[in-house]
Amino acid sequence: MARLNMKERTVQFYEVVEADSGQQVRVGQRNWAEILGEIARAKIDERTCEAGNILVGTVHTHEDEDYLLLHRVKQPGEWLSVMDMATGHWRELESKASEGYLETTAIAFLPYGNLVGIMQGSVSSPTHKSLETWINGLKLFTKPVVVRPVLSKAEVDKLSTASGAAKVEIRIGQNRAAVLQQKTGRLARFLRAASAEYGGDIRVTMTISIPRGGGDARDEDRSRLLDDLRDLQDVMPGAAAVARARLIYSDPGGAEHSRLSEFVEHHITAKRRVPAVDEAGHSIKILSAVLVIMEVAAEFEDELRLAADVPD
Repeated sequence: MARLNMKERTVQFYEVVEADSGQQVRVGQRNWAEILGEIARAKIDERTCEAGNILVGTVHTHEDEDYLLLHRVKQPGEWLSVMDMATGHWRELESKASEGYLETTAIAFLPYGNLVGIMQGSVSSPTHKSLETWINGLKLFTKPVVVRPVLSKAEVDKLSTASGAAKVEIRIGQNRAAVLQQKTGRLARFLRAASAEYGGDIRVTMTISIPRGGGDARDEDRSRLLDDLRDLQDVMPGAAAVARARLIYSDPGGAEHSRLSEFVEHHITAKRRVPAVDEAGHSIKILSAVLVIMEVAAEFEDELRLAADVPD
C-alpha cells in the first residue's frame, strides 16, 4: 500500500484576549516576537506546563521568523505501537524514562490583533484551549488570557450605505432554500434555480465578479448587484452558509473605496493540503505547516482584520 505524503489539514484562527472580572477584553498588540525569543532561550522546565496533560512549548525559526510548536507529551500509560507497512510486522514502543512521545501543533502569531493561526498535527494534538492553558500556566502575562475563535461579523447594515457591489459569494443550503420563494432579485432566482436543478445535499456556491473600470455601464452593473444583495439582506444571516461581498463606497469628494463585508457570522478556517516530506523523502511537516498557515493568513487578511476590528 503506497503511503501518501499529502494530507488535508485545517488552519484555524483564534484571538488572544485578556480575562478581566469575568469579561473578555481586547488589549493592544502583544510583542509576540519578544515573547517567543524568551521562550526559545528558556530551559525546558520553564516552558512546560502540567495541567492534566503535560504541555511543552518549542520555538521553530524559519527565515528569521519565530513560530511556536506546542507539544502534548503522551502519558506513559498510553499504548503506542509501530508497524512496518511493507511486512505488517508491528512492535510496541517503549520510551526511556527521560524521553516522551509528542503530539504537536504549529502556531503562528500574526502581527496584528493578537491573532494566531493554528494547525494541529493530529486530532489529539494541542488545541487552542491547550494554548490558553499553556500561556496561563507559564504566567506569561499579569492577567490570565482567553484564546477564542475569530468570528467573521455579520454586517448586513453595511448594505444601506454602499453604492455598489464588485464581487458577491453566496451559498444557501437546500434545507433553507424555502426562504427564497418570496424574493424577486436575480441572486434569489439563480439560487432557487440551482436548488431545483441539483437538489439533495449538493452544495452550490455562487460567485459573481464585476471587473474594474468600464465607466457608467459597469457602475450600473455594480449598483444592480447591490440591489440583488439588498433583496436578501433579511434572510442571509440566518439562512446562508456563506455570504460575503466586496462593497463599493463613494466618498464625498467623489473618490471610491471598497470593503469586504460578511453577512454570516462564522469561525474563520480553511482547509489545505500539506506535504509531509520533500522529493528526497526528508520530513518537512513543520516547515510546511508554518508556510501554509501564513499563506492562508495572507489570503484571509481582510476578513481577519475585519473580525478583530483592526484597520489596514
